[in-house]
Amino acid sequence: MPAAALSPLPTQSTSKRAVPLDRPYEPVEKRPLPPGRPRDWYITHNRRLKAMRLAIALLDSGVYVPNQARNETIHRTAELIGVHPPSDTTCHMVRALMRYAR
Repeated sequence: MPAAALSPLPTQSTSKRAVPLDRPYEPVEKRPLPPGRPRDWYITHNRRLKAMRLAIALLDSGVYVPNQARNETIHRTAELIGVHPPSDTTCHMVRALMRYAR
C-alpha cells in the first residue's frame, strides 16, 4: 500500500479520542504534560495555550484585527474567560496568532 494512502486527508481528524464540539464553552479535559522537558519548554507551551484561548475568545467577541487587540482589550478578555492576566509577551503572541490566522 502506498505511503500516501496511510496518511489522513487534510480534512480528516487525527485525534485519538472524540473532541466535544457541541459545548465549546467548557474547557477540554486536562492531561498531564510530558515529564523530562526543560523548564523553558513548559513555560512556552503554557504561554501558547493561553494565547490561543485568548485569541479564540477575542475572535468570538468580534475582535478580528490585531490592531483592535490592545493589551487592555486582551486583559479584559482574560478576566472575562477566567484566566490569569497575560504578560506583554503573551499579548504580543495573541496578536501574532490573529495576524497569521488571516
